[in-house]
Amino acid sequence: MTKQHERHTELKPMELCESCKGIQRNWRRAPGHAELVQRGSRKEDRDHGQVTFTRYQCDRCGTAWEYENDKTNLHAGWSVVGR
Repeated sequence: MTKQHERHTELKPMELCESCKGIQRNWRRAPGHAELVQRGSRKEDRDHGQVTFTRYQCDRCGTAWEYENDKTNLHAGWSVVGR
């Protein structure tokens, strides 16, 4: 593989499947979809208490998601974290 091809591959935007495209990001309590498989979780301490982050991966397109469950932040929720 050439350096130019490697660079092009690295910069290629991720392709989300239709189900992943439908996930409402950054909105707490928004639903995911049936093909998301839980891959683990962690807790972080914040000034107002603990926040749980749960990691998922889509079985269809491979997109890695994280769900932030912070009851004090309405704009927590789903975010794409990679592949």
